[in-house]
Amino acid sequence: MKITVKVPATTANLGPGFDCLGLALPIYNEITVEETVMPGSGIEINIIDDSETFDILSIPKDENNIAYKAIQLLYNFIGQSASDLKITIKTNIPVTRGLGSSASVIIGGLIAANELLGHPADEAVLLSIASEVEGHPDNVTPALVGGFCLSSLESDGSVVYSKIDWPVNWKLTLIVPDYELDTSIARSVLPDCVSVHDAAYNIRKCALLIDAIYKKDSELIKKCFKDKIHQPYREKLVKGFKELNEFLENKEDILGCVISGSGPTFLVISENDGFEKVKDDVKIIFEDLNVNCDIKTLNIENEGSKII
Repeated sequence: MKITVKVPATTANLGPGFDCLGLALPIYNEITVEETVMPGSGIEINIIDDSETFDILSIPKDENNIAYKAIQLLYNFIGQSASDLKITIKTNIPVTRGLGSSASVIIGGLIAANELLGHPADEAVLLSIASEVEGHPDNVTPALVGGFCLSSLESDGSVVYSKIDWPVNWKLTLIVPDYELDTSIARSVLPDCVSVHDAAYNIRKCALLIDAIYKKDSELIKKCFKDKIHQPYREKLVKGFKELNEFLENKEDILGCVISGSGPTFLVISENDGFEKVKDDVKIIFEDLNVNCDIKTLNIENEGSKII
């Protein structure tokens, strides 16, 4: 028996919502988990990249693979071993670009294995295991349930989340550079401590951001995407962020621009055809910086992961 799960990409943080805000996007990985025919054959992991555009050579194909680690925790949850499994990951989400590729394979592996085992784990258990492997819930939560999510990893390992409707006329544009940025490197530049002033700044901005999304307030949200906890430090690792922000500021129907997750992808939020009006100029900005990039304008993925 084998199970295949389709899991969306995600973008996290949205500026001030560091490690707690996330959105699901309509770009997908497919993760297949099947029980091997011969007992004792061990773990087999295959990576398929039909586009041949991602660096999949760096993805572990042994017990260090994050999908396998998550599955192993699920099996441990019911007192079993996950030794004899074949895992196939078909990638379409860019790797190490700040689009939740790791969260997608964690969630996909967990859902597929849970199906194979007869559903011993509920949503709460899956989110808890996924957050333990990923380290935070901002990507894994929308990858599982879709939409725009606020999530918190509690001290007992559980995840508390809330899902808020995203305004249908607010478009999401991804600017995906052709270079990678490992999450561990992007986290290494962050300070161990921040000042009370900077923490309070982010609390204010994050609270207003959530209120603006809930009320679908286009004017309010323009004031909410800045932060003082991660983007100022990651800016030096992400070519073009400063230039893009300066260019988009005060442009008609552009609501905001943030680093997607840990980068280097940018997320631009706009309404009407705001981004289309400036798309060619944005391309020129990155050409001047000698950065090739792929630009995609998308709607939100509201449904999350699906067994296919």
